[in-house]
Amino acid sequence: MEFRFINTFNTRPKLKGYKHAKESYLKRIRWAVSLFYFAMGLCFATWASRIPDIKASLHLSESDLGSILFALPFGQLIVMPFSGKLVTKYGSHRILVLALAFYALALTNLGLAEKPWQLSAGLFLFGIFGNLSNIAVNTQGVYTEGLFKRTIMSSFHGAWSTAGFSGALIGIAMLALKLSPFEHFVIAAIIVFILMAANYKYLIKAKEKKSTEKKKKFFTKPDGVLIWLGIIGFCCMASEGVMFDWSGVYFKEIVKAPGPLVILGYTSFMIMMASGRFLGDRLIHKYGRKRVLQISGLLISIGLFTSVFLPYLVPSTLAFMLVGLGVSTIVPTVYSIAGKNTTVAPGEALTIVSSVSFLGFLMGPPVIGFIAEAAGLQFSFAFIGIFGVMIAIMASRIKAIQ
Repeated sequence: MEFRFINTFNTRPKLKGYKHAKESYLKRIRWAVSLFYFAMGLCFATWASRIPDIKASLHLSESDLGSILFALPFGQLIVMPFSGKLVTKYGSHRILVLALAFYALALTNLGLAEKPWQLSAGLFLFGIFGNLSNIAVNTQGVYTEGLFKRTIMSSFHGAWSTAGFSGALIGIAMLALKLSPFEHFVIAAIIVFILMAANYKYLIKAKEKKSTEKKKKFFTKPDGVLIWLGIIGFCCMASEGVMFDWSGVYFKEIVKAPGPLVILGYTSFMIMMASGRFLGDRLIHKYGRKRVLQISGLLISIGLFTSVFLPYLVPSTLAFMLVGLGVSTIVPTVYSIAGKNTTVAPGEALTIVSSVSFLGFLMGPPVIGFIAEAAGLQFSFAFIGIFGVMIAIMASRIKAIQ
């Protein structure tokens, strides 16, 4: 199914005022947008790094946490039909500054939760402002890429990943200093506000035109290949989402990591995911998309199964590194293939694939909670491990992947 509302933010900005800008100024714009990606990633990583502590302080079971985690994607889904319209009407630069500011404030509120319903409400708001920030910052990324003669979008996502493991390292330091989640979240919010203050004036202020495309049905039947690409993305993002939300819990309850080392699994995952994204283009050029996807899928499975059968500090850390390397290139590769589809316009193809893929990121972590409650956390990680094998099989059979 294709979600037509997403087309509302596929605008064509007027960037004439930037055509004659000095190269140094264009680079400054790129740095500014990269740092906004970094700020977004820092907010999410900061929350993920303290999930085990919040779970313990609120005395939540795996199923309780799984249910509460649904609040975040629910907030994202609620605002999704309106995010693009707001970006188009008021400008991505304005929405990004406002949404990211409230995203950071919503993060601090999560540290104040004393009851499960308060954490759910906080995650709902966190999801709303996270979605607004995400659409606005990616719109800025598209505009910035239009100012350069080469593709630079992957570097922006690399900045997000860099913030992920930076946030994890900061989390280790906060645990070592015995700071509460609220104190930790306030420090992260201050960093975000400093980054915004230093870079907001370099955001692209583009004049956007509303789409003149004739109205179509809300749902249309998409190309079958795009659905399969979306399923590959779904499997990858489900694995990625589980690592974000459950890696810390796994290290605390299954691996029995001591003290601050409870975040070691998440940190190792994020470092390898970021590294893989910066190296992905070279690997694809050398080995081809199909082989990279096959190997990436197998790395996910090998990593997750290793952490299940060898639930000890060193093996599990190495296993999570394999998972990070595995998920790093799959979604960017799938999006690249979708954009070259000959039967559907690139924007619509990406809409279909990204919509299916995103469901994996939203649904994976909460579902893990219910499986863990019924059969144990190790079994739930083994269940997600099957997704990697599925990715490798589908990559072998889809003709569009060359």
